[in-house]
Amino acid sequence: MSKPLSRLLRLEQTAFLARDRAAWGPHLARVRSFLGEGLQAADPARPVLILGAGSGLEVPWGLAPARTTGWDADPWSRARTILRHRRWAPWVFEDLTGGLVDLGAAARRAVAEPWSGRHRDPRTAALRLAGLVPFLHPDPAALRTWIEAHRPGTILAANVMGQFGAVAERVVEGAFGKASPWAAEAERSDPLVEALEAWTRRALEAFLETLTGSGAALWLIHDRGAAFGPGSLDLGPWADPWTAQLRGGVEGLEVSDPLTGLDVGAALRAAGRDPHRQDRWIWPLAPDQRHVVEALASRPAAG
Repeated sequence: MSKPLSRLLRLEQTAFLARDRAAWGPHLARVRSFLGEGLQAADPARPVLILGAGSGLEVPWGLAPARTTGWDADPWSRARTILRHRRWAPWVFEDLTGGLVDLGAAARRAVAEPWSGRHRDPRTAALRLAGLVPFLHPDPAALRTWIEAHRPGTILAANVMGQFGAVAERVVEGAFGKASPWAAEAERSDPLVEALEAWTRRALEAFLETLTGSGAALWLIHDRGAAFGPGSLDLGPWADPWTAQLRGGVEGLEVSDPLTGLDVGAALRAAGRDPHRQDRWIWPLAPDQRHVVEALASRPAAG
């Protein structure tokens, strides 16, 4: 992984850990309970893989079998886990999308003229990048290679899928420097936003395809959606689209979909992996910012 990307991911994790976590208690308890259940159910004779292991804030490493490997692209994630849990686990520092390096390179090509090195007008550069992104196909080759080599019996994903799009945006913004790559008009459709959403969808589909084909039991936690604004918020029955689950004063809320319309449960069922355990809750991430968190567990398809 490139040094600029490594630094970006380190800064993202540092910013996340610097947030006020006073209201996170119930959320962290449910995440740890769900992941702990997956770790306790794992076959200790087979490798276990924790994707998005981070600093260990959400992962109960004390329940992890001896042959457990952490995976997080943040270069400080392993050190933070050691300090938090006194657990020296094997670690992989790779991009789970397999596409961020190519995305960053495309963004830099769009920003700078190759013959002079001068920066293009930001809007021109953004439109050029929007035209390049559809030709990028993120492929989690490092993850697939690791799975083929180690054949894990259990894989846990600790809230990584909902981060693919956000990290892609940070990569693009890093290439643009102080200039903004986004359209200024709030109501105007932005070709770059649309192109990045399609890129994120491709990354998520490739990631899930790798997981469902792994032969491992899966324990997946992810941000299903985010709601911004004041007012009450609760969850009704499970429904698709996810916004149909929202109850309370939702009319005044702005919502976003980090999974770009992908229904993880439906993808598992399409792969012959009906979830045997599912849960969801509201995470008050920050004032006027709440995330709907989804937790799904599935076993390998029979046969």
